Amino acid sequence: MRIAGGVILGYIVMFAVVFVTFSGAFALLGVERSFQPSSYQVTMLWVVVSIVLSLFAAVAGGLTCAIVSRSAWGPKALAIVVVVLGLALAVPVITAPPSTATRGPEVGNTEAMMNARQPVWLALINPLIGAVGVLFGARFRRER
Repeated sequence: MRIAGGVILGYIVMFAVVFVTFSGAFALLGVERSFQPSSYQVTMLWVVVSIVLSLFAAVAGGLTCAIVSRSAWGPKALAIVVVVLGLALAVPVITAPPSTATRGPEVGNTEAMMNARQPVWLALINPLIGAVGVLFGARFRRER
């Protein structure tokens, strides 16, 4: 039960950290530095920021999972879940037709989340970044 609880809580922590940090990053960067002109395609600055924040969230999730599960298997299971769910979430990005939607100068956080278009390569490496981050975060628990 500890392993399952660790995986679930670790994933919840990852989700919460992603939500909070991405919302904060969007507020700090603003629309013009988050999206390419007149579109919902993200900028390279946003890509770099999202990779860093995703890695941070994965480390936090891995550490949480390791603390709760008290087992090396918990973070490994969480890393597998992150890869499987991440690849499943990449499918719509891969299969989506090119967006022709234009955006105005004012975009709210919810609208940005719903319409943002990330590069396919980013959608494919995000699960790997997440898995590496989870396993790295779990090491912090073992080193204590």
